[in-house]
Amino acid sequence: MNGKTILVTGAAGFIGSNLCKRLLNETNATVVGIDNVNDYYGVNIKKYRLHELNGYDHFVFYKEDISNKEFMHSLFEKYAFDVVVNLAAQAGVRYSISNPDAYIQSNLIGFYNILEECRHSYDGGKQGVQHLVYASSSSVYGSNKKIPYSTDDKVDNPVSLYAATKKSNELMAHAYSKLYNIPSTGLRFFTVYGPAGRPDMAYFGFTNKLKNNETIKIFNYGNCQRDFTYIDDIVEGIVRVMQKAPDKATGEDGLPVPPYKVYNIGNNQPENLLEFVDILQQELINAGVLPEDYDFEAHKELVPMQPGDVPVTYADTTPLEEDFGFKPSTSLRDGLRAFAKWYKEFYK
Repeated sequence: MNGKTILVTGAAGFIGSNLCKRLLNETNATVVGIDNVNDYYGVNIKKYRLHELNGYDHFVFYKEDISNKEFMHSLFEKYAFDVVVNLAAQAGVRYSISNPDAYIQSNLIGFYNILEECRHSYDGGKQGVQHLVYASSSSVYGSNKKIPYSTDDKVDNPVSLYAATKKSNELMAHAYSKLYNIPSTGLRFFTVYGPAGRPDMAYFGFTNKLKNNETIKIFNYGNCQRDFTYIDDIVEGIVRVMQKAPDKATGEDGLPVPPYKVYNIGNNQPENLLEFVDILQQELINAGVLPEDYDFEAHKELVPMQPGDVPVTYADTTPLEEDFGFKPSTSLRDGLRAFAKWYKEFYK
């Protein structure tokens, strides 16, 4: 990555900010970040993440939206990006049920703009973008009964608009890889958590409610299983993938064989939601967020499944391991301990 110019969209987001920090700490790459800093969840935590990045002299930030075609064109004109990592997206399954416009604008139009700029980066014989890496999601598997989820599985039955937009991203990237020989890699993330994470995620929301002496709702009567993946493992996976684009090749028809890959990044070890909440409670007590005599049983309620949710997520990470020698391995307890310590400090 040394000497490269890298675009990271969604740079104020959970994964984006951590990726930027890793690149800035370990390389001399110029990292250009873009984020619209919307208020889908509280902007204070986004400002906190950006504040951590602003001290680096080879980091440039733009508060803009990837759906702004003119701005994206001017950005690609100004910087000859070597690698583009698209993490900007309207996230969240349940929010997509009540606010579909946001998903079309960011996840479809925004991603289309990025694909178009990658395509035109080769104009005039220029070297162009060497690798487009983009966020997909475990949500694309929908209510797939076969587990663990493999990237070879058919994923034609999304159960939320969010999942549909992420599957669309994979299809759009494939078309552009085929037509314009753009090396692209999609990453299906599985329930990412950790310090300075997204407040709309269950573990963060549970923590806020328990701290405020409110009752938490545990869906599907606690029978959900999630392949919780710690943020450092996600970033490690992205960095490894960034450095090796899919190979370009010519098919028998004389046309490009699309330089296109999709990988799961998950912990390959689904955890029961009730056990997860129990470990979270223990670590919140250890960190001093909750008192030692906290009555956890009095603050939980088991409720049915909600629309758009799935009962289990479980990643088959074999291809990632085979191609990059990497498999996420941070234990749930270690990850939640790091989150609880950060939470105590941040809200002190």
